[in-house]
Amino acid sequence: MCAASIIGITIWIAWQLFIFSAPSRAKFGWHFLVTRTWNPVSGQFGALPFIYGTVVTSVFALLIAVPLGVGASIFLVEMAPRRISGFLAFVIELLAAVPSVIYGLLGIFLLIPILRSTVVPTLKHTLGFLPIFKGPFYGVSVFSAGTVLVIMIVPFI
Repeated sequence: MCAASIIGITIWIAWQLFIFSAPSRAKFGWHFLVTRTWNPVSGQFGALPFIYGTVVTSVFALLIAVPLGVGASIFLVEMAPRRISGFLAFVIELLAAVPSVIYGLLGIFLLIPILRSTVVPTLKHTLGFLPIFKGPFYGVSVFSAGTVLVIMIVPFI
């Protein structure tokens, strides 16, 4: 019953989004989803870069977080001594309780400077052929966002 209600609520939310976005679809059309232009002065808007960034960041985070989360859970359940397992389980549950805004602020003020000075130069030297490490690294990037997402979702895997 609960699973059916979750599916029903999800369908209801999607329907509400579809209905209440009708004025936007009438003004901008469906091409809003597949165009790159974002020019508020001329009234041209496209969501493709934002959709692409969201998908790439999420896939990157899942590729790192799933093996890390599964490995951590196997270690905690099967191999770790009881005292270490209890402490690490508490720390992981504590990570799950942190609001996403705090993760974002920690990412901007703590993680990005660390990535900029130590991690990214090493990764660019060894894995520079990958598209995610092309170009200069200014800090706010797909790699930084993916790293923050990894830290955020590991407790839930």
